[in-house]
This record gives sequence, C-alpha cells and structure tokens, in this order.
Amino acid sequence: MINVALPKGRLGEKVYSMFEKAGFECPSIHDNSRKLIFENEEKGIRYFWVKPSDVSIYVERGAADIGVAGKDILLEYSPEIYELLDLNIGKCKMAVAAKKGFYDDNSRTLKVATKFVNIAKNFYASRCRDIDIIKLNGSIELAPILGLSDVIVDIVETGTTLKENDLEVVETVIPISARLIANKSSFKFKTKEIEEILDSMKAQVKTDD
Repeated sequence: MINVALPKGRLGEKVYSMFEKAGFECPSIHDNSRKLIFENEEKGIRYFWVKPSDVSIYVERGAADIGVAGKDILLEYSPEIYELLDLNIGKCKMAVAAKKGFYDDNSRTLKVATKFVNIAKNFYASRCRDIDIIKLNGSIELAPILGLSDVIVDIVETGTTLKENDLEVVETVIPISARLIANKSSFKFKTKEIEEILDSMKAQVKTDD
C-alpha cells in the first residue's frame, strides 16, 4: 500500500484528479463525508488530506510514502525528502513587494516582513543586503502600509491584493509550483510502486508549450 499525503483545498483536488487520470483512483474520496483517509486496496493506494504546509512533514517522517507540496514549503523548511516531479499546477511566485515608488536605500538596513523567513534570508544573503526580518503569520500587506517594514516577501498569484493596498511587485524571488515528493526510505524499499506512479503522473503533467 502506497500512502499519499494530499494538500487540502483546491490544489489537492487538482492533484487528486491527476492521480485519478493516471489510473490510481479511489472513488470513496468523492463521498460527502468528514473522513480524512481513503483507500483502494485493489490499486494498493491510500490517500489522506492534510494541511498543505504539513505535507512535507508527513512525507519526511514516513507517515506518507509520497505527497504533493508547494516549492515554497520545500524551500522554506528544506525537508529531507526526494523531489520527484514538477506537476506544473498551483503556479504562482515568491516576490518582493513594496509601496508604489519604493526606493531601496542601500545605506541602511532593509526591514523585511514575511512568513517565509528562510527564503527571504537566503534571497537577500545572495545580494549581500543587510536586512532586519520581521516574521508575521498573516496580513503581510499591512506591514509596509503601517511602516512596520520597507518591503514584504510573500506569495503572489494574481497581484490583486497588492494593487488594492497600493503595493506593487518590486522583483520576483522564485517561481512556485506543486511538486511530487517522496520519503527517502520509502523510495528505496517501494521503488517499483513509486516509479510506476511517477511515470503515470508524468503523462498527466501539462507543459506550457
């Protein structure tokens, strides 16, 4: 039995649809119930829904053999997993945003508000830019408006929220998308089963060409 951690929400539904088309369906997942675990013994697969930011923990710790997590989570937490495939869905970008007309004065420390502390630190370290990190868990856009920070580092999908708050993207840190990941030990002992799923999923990935 291969255990699959799926991220709850719209992304997880898209991901499950890919698994379904790849031949690893589990009809009971469509039942209107509060169940969190669904399995298809015939296909040898078991799915469970978890919070998107927890997928990599379930996979790293071996509670799941494989799972789907955003590249942002993998970059932020650096879990000990194998990244098998870019699913080319759940696409957005990690970006630096600020109030319109913002100018970065290199002579002083840049105040950066974010919930992605490691991504922000690594990005600015590569620029040799001195920063003061302010970790926030929500409503990051408020920080530059209220003068708490100069810029924010956050996920941007459409940019609508930024525009509505008179903020704009200053630069892109990295493109983000959903990735199929595997537990290292599971990949070693269930190689055949996981590679079969991987090959079937590759056929479901839509490219931008």
